Amino acid sequence: MNPLFATLPTSIFAHTSQLAAEHDAVNLGQGFPDFGWPEDVVERAAALLREGPNQYPPMRGLPVLREALAEHYRQHQGVACAVDDITITSGATEALAAAILALVSPGEEVVLFQPLYDAYLPMVRRAGGMPRLVTLTPPDWRITAEALDRAIGPKTRLLIFNNPHNPTARMFDDAELALVAQACVRHDLIALSDEVWEHVVFGGRAHRPLSTLPGMAERTVKVGSAGKIFSLTGWKVGWILAPAQLASPIAKAHQYVTFATPPNLQGAVAYGLGKASDYYLAMRSAFEHARDAMVGALRAGGWATLAAEGTYFVCLDLAASGIEAQDVTFCERAVREAGVAAIPVSAFYDTEASSNVVRLCFAKQPGTIAEGVERLSAARDLF
Repeated sequence: MNPLFATLPTSIFAHTSQLAAEHDAVNLGQGFPDFGWPEDVVERAAALLREGPNQYPPMRGLPVLREALAEHYRQHQGVACAVDDITITSGATEALAAAILALVSPGEEVVLFQPLYDAYLPMVRRAGGMPRLVTLTPPDWRITAEALDRAIGPKTRLLIFNNPHNPTARMFDDAELALVAQACVRHDLIALSDEVWEHVVFGGRAHRPLSTLPGMAERTVKVGSAGKIFSLTGWKVGWILAPAQLASPIAKAHQYVTFATPPNLQGAVAYGLGKASDYYLAMRSAFEHARDAMVGALRAGGWATLAAEGTYFVCLDLAASGIEAQDVTFCERAVREAGVAAIPVSAFYDTEASSNVVRLCFAKQPGTIAEGVERLSAARDLF
């Protein structure tokens, strides 16, 4: 077997969800919502499934969806892109895989920021790339010029950037975005910008695409996700926006990964993207309310939380909460003894790391949040 995959451990998400099922635990671990999807988009997908067509759609995606995306980003983010520069993929993870396979040659270096989405590293290594890691540290998780400069070398080809950031829930500010953009321009790097959480942002913030910074439009590959915009993660509809010279090789890689994505889902997403701004405001408000409910309950129970500016996640600071256990130990005991599933942030690092930060998902019904936090707080003495 390929040693890269043969030696990989089971995903922390699969492991945690399995333990949650075994122990009848409240699952605040894996990041999927149990509310928030628009029923009319689901109904549109069902109608399109019945009406068809149900054969292979165009490899680059249905024209109606690509046109809807071009208009969506023009309207919401001021990003101008040609329809021919958009490729529809079977989820954002496939978009990332196609981009990495197309853009990274064996021996080239790739800059990544850790903690990081756990799919990045296997994909980079499968393409023959050499990871160069920038480590972000709590409580503020800031990007510094010094750390970024240390990671970039003469063989660096690609920089993978995730904003809003999973698992930390940070939204990187304009100064940090400028650091990343300036480094890419100075070293002639391509930026693979994972922006799947672009609409799940709070506090009146507005997402700023990396491609809009000076010198970045011609070197940025933007990845998006319908699953995050519409709380329909199981649909696995994603996309890539890239300038023509990058879009073409990425589309060729996509052609030999999944080739195409179900046409009824593409049509339904195109319909959903046409929704008025009120939808996005209401969606963000609902998730912000859930975040505030979780944070309020946690703090009332004596837990210290870090800032949650975007995504579905809140991070617990165990040390500041008076808990001596490291995150892996805490999460194993929490699911087995307190009946609550959470994710240790150390799982998002390249090698075993000592961490006292735990990630919780708040994209849950009020009763689920209340029960999960109540169980955690009742079991504080166990830790």
